[in-house]
Amino acid sequence: MRRQANNPQGSAKLNPGLALLALAGFLVLALPVLALLTRVPWSSFFEIAISESVLLALEVSVVTSIISAVISVFLGVPLAWYLARGPQARTRWIRPIVIAPLVMPPTVSGIALLTLMGRNGMFGKYIYEATGYSMPFTTTAVIVSGIFVGMPFLVLVLESAFRQTPIEVEEAAATLGAPPVKVFWRISLPLAKSGLIAGAVLAWARALGEFGATLMFAGSLPGVTRTMPMAVYSAMESDQGSAFVVSAILLAVAILVVFFLRSNLIKTFSR
Repeated sequence: MRRQANNPQGSAKLNPGLALLALAGFLVLALPVLALLTRVPWSSFFEIAISESVLLALEVSVVTSIISAVISVFLGVPLAWYLARGPQARTRWIRPIVIAPLVMPPTVSGIALLTLMGRNGMFGKYIYEATGYSMPFTTTAVIVSGIFVGMPFLVLVLESAFRQTPIEVEEAAATLGAPPVKVFWRISLPLAKSGLIAGAVLAWARALGEFGATLMFAGSLPGVTRTMPMAVYSAMESDQGSAFVVSAILLAVAILVVFFLRSNLIKTFSR
């Protein structure tokens, strides 16, 4: 009893060898971050951070990532619910396609979007012939790229949250006469709130940090499609100080997102 009282919940005595391997694993992930921070020109950090080029990239990134996240929530919530509650004969084939962008190389994602919506793409050529509009290398292309790479995070997290919601509660409400839409809005979605919040923020953060798909599909036009990751790539060739400053900003966003979402993610995956 005393041994249990001395150990925090969920902790255990670690084998020294495993502890050393854990330390090695931590250092593999932490040392590149530390190395990056040592190269940031802190003395001129704020001057660079408020420069016109950085602010333009920040504006494009923030606006497009928020729009991408909102659309991802609008489309991803019903998709996650269907994967959690729909017939397994269908969802087992749909799920791998939905999750595929998580593991696809970013450049392949960009090529896929070009193949679909490019001027000669599957749908894009008809839009171009009818209206003269071409989506690639526009701000809309940045938004679509963010949706493509970000929505799978929302669906993955929220599906898990829906699956851990007691289905008996939904069935009881339906038995009492509640229509399916009301059951979803009043019971299913509120019970999965932690998963919705975590998934939405992860989708936003993924869209904010996207590079490869955006580069292939939207290019890097200042003030139009050049996001912060694009600004880092461009600055590495001409102004490395600016590249390190923008990288530090993106790193801070990534750490803050994970820090503030840790409790929501734990609730979602540990019920």
